[in-house]
Formats: sequence, C-alpha cells, structure tokens
Amino acid sequence: MKASRCLRVLLTVAIIVALIPVAAAGQTRSATSGDSTPPLTTWGAPDLQGVWDFRTITPMERPSQFADKEVLTDEEAAGFQREENRRLNRDLIDPEVGGLNYAPQSQGGVVPYNEFWYDRGTSLVEDKRTSLIVSPPNGRIPPLTPEAQQRATARREYRSVHPADSWEDRSVGDRCIVGFNAGPPMVPSAYNNNVQLFQTADYVVILNEMVHNARIVSLDSRPHGTILQWVGDSRGHWEGDTLVVETTNLNDKSGFRGSSSAVRVVERFTRISPDTLSYEFTLDDPQTWTSPWTAVVPMTKTEDPMFEYACHEGNYSMEGILGGARVQERANGSTTSGGR
Repeated sequence: MKASRCLRVLLTVAIIVALIPVAAAGQTRSATSGDSTPPLTTWGAPDLQGVWDFRTITPMERPSQFADKEVLTDEEAAGFQREENRRLNRDLIDPEVGGLNYAPQSQGGVVPYNEFWYDRGTSLVEDKRTSLIVSPPNGRIPPLTPEAQQRATARREYRSVHPADSWEDRSVGDRCIVGFNAGPPMVPSAYNNNVQLFQTADYVVILNEMVHNARIVSLDSRPHGTILQWVGDSRGHWEGDTLVVETTNLNDKSGFRGSSSAVRVVERFTRISPDTLSYEFTLDDPQTWTSPWTAVVPMTKTEDPMFEYACHEGNYSMEGILGGARVQERANGSTTSGGR
C-alpha cells in the first residue's frame, strides 16, 4: 500500500473516530424490537447511525419478461428468486452448457471467484418489486442521449485498442480508487454491500465498506465547490425526517453507468423503522439520459461489523494486468501504441 493511500485511510479513520463520541452521546430515544418509532439524537434529528446492509437480488432494471408488471405475487417471487440464485451461482454445473453458469468452460470463460467469496442478496425487496427503479414507471433507465451514445462508442473503441497501455486505461475499480457499489449512488452488487453512517449536528459521514470510501457531508448550507472529485462534492440538509444529500462535481471517470461530470445525484435517507432505512436516489444528467430517473433501495440495520476491503492486496493485480497486456502484445507482434 502506497504512503499516500495509507495517509488518506488514516486521516479518514481519525475523522470518523473523532465523530463517534459526539454521535453516540446524542442518542436519547432507543428503539426496542417492539417499538416502531425510530430513535432521535439529542439535537432532535432522526438517528441514522449504524451499519446498514443493502444487499438484494432485486435487479436495478425490470427484466423484460415482466413487461409492465411492477410487483410479483408470492409464487412469482419465489420462482424468480429460485431461478436467479441458480443463474448467479458460480459453483453450479449446468449440464446443458457443460460448465459453470457464470463462465461456461465450453466458451473458454474464467471465473474470478467461486461462490464462497460472493455476498450478494438472495431475496427480493420486501414489497417484491420487479426493479429497484421506481421512476420512470417502466422500471428502466431512460435512453441515452445522442451525446452519451457517442461517448460510449468512443470508450468501447478506445478500450478495444488500448485495454491496458497503462493503469490509466483501467477502471477506477481496477485501480482501487472507488468501489463498484460505493456510489454515489450506492447500489447492491456482488459483495461489500454495507455502509456505516455517523452523525453530528453539523455533519454526516457516509463510510462504505467497499474500498472504504468516506464522504463527509456538511449540513451547514455552504455552497458546492467547483473541483471534480472521485466521489463528488456532497451537501446535506433535512426535510422533515429525511436526510437529503445532493452531490455534484462527480468525476466522470467514476460516474454511474457512463454519467457525465454534469450529473446531479440526490440521495434521500429516511429511517422508517428501527431496523429499516429507506434509501432513495435520483440521477439527473441531461448530457447522458433523456430524463431523470429514481431508484429505491431498502437498507437493513445489522450488528455485523464493517470489514476492511484490501483491494488487490497491495495492488499486485494491476501489475499482473499490465504485464499480461505486454505479453499479449508481444505475441501479436505489436507494442503499446499509447506511448506510455
């Protein structure tokens, strides 16, 4: 781990630890298993603190087989969960394919991990919705704008020629800068679907288990800055019992599904019961999608601790990716054309 990375992690931990005594002392109303009222802090705000689990098997977008069906019956939900868990199982041998479900041996696929290492959701959200997206009504991400389509085509064409001229050609996930589900927005994925919230009267800290990114969100109405950042520039305020966090200046290299640096992400955190946090997010990016869209992800309180995500265990994988690319080039009789 590089010295700069160590310093950043230590600084983040120091800030969070400094906040914990203030936040913990602020709890004045505790919730028991029979109490449906969420607790409050001493300064009267809803207490959102703790570790929250947001894993689910509910897809972001509605699968085509459900067409306009927004909610499944109990029988349909059971069938979907059974088939989806089977499809995702990295250890399952499919006799019809002759290999692993995820990367069939007959197709020469390589499975990065077996099932033991995955910690995805196994069940649908409680109301059995067919998608996490609630707007637009079809449960699908709106179409890309012509500009966004051109950007996507340019990225694909570049990556096909320059997959790994240098580390800069790899994703921010490969480079251990931002986790693939850390956000904003935070979305269920393969593992590390946990987030820890800390509060004071003036700040909220959003600490993700994936690559342990921490967003320090001020609640004092200060304006947004102008510098692009890996996780954007977040500002928060309360609307009744809901914490609203608005993020701008999000670096397009860490954007969500090809979003541009013009994207505006609005997250809404509402503790609807002692053990349930409703997390809603809206993405508005006229340079990428033809209209804004919104998803809702229920989060569940957990007593499990946050674990370190030792990305690439010292980043040895990046050395392997770049070394493998050089071997491929020599085999093809070429060298990197990026001049790096």
